[in-house]
Amino acid sequence: MAANSQFSMAVHILMMLARSRDENLKSDYIASSVNTNPVVIRRLLGQLGQANLVVSQTGANGGTRLSRCPSEINLSEVYKAVSCGEVFALHGKAPNQDCPVGRNIEAVLCNLQKEIDRSIGDKLSQFTLESVFEKVESLPTT
Repeated sequence: MAANSQFSMAVHILMMLARSRDENLKSDYIASSVNTNPVVIRRLLGQLGQANLVVSQTGANGGTRLSRCPSEINLSEVYKAVSCGEVFALHGKAPNQDCPVGRNIEAVLCNLQKEIDRSIGDKLSQFTLESVFEKVESLPTT
């Protein structure tokens, strides 16, 4: 099972925008750093824009920039903006209600799913884009 990489790509995008300060960046330029197709970047930028994390402008001088300071954006906002659902999915078919496990497993797993999602949100809210930016900038370039 493949892990979803939207969150890590979104953070990468936001880090590039933080580094560029108030300069608009084009999706082609961002895509070259993320090493993906510009269409993927534009899709993520759309989600980040809907969450009011970035602002985009069309035209010759167009591109995208952060909507607020990196210190005002926490990673839980980013996660919510691009999250494609819960950490794990419940089985698509209803379990056998005549089975003692099947009768109760969905309720138990649904509560566990909510608890895990809450934990992820709580943990990510401890980090701002600025704190991640500082860590990235402090690493040596080789």
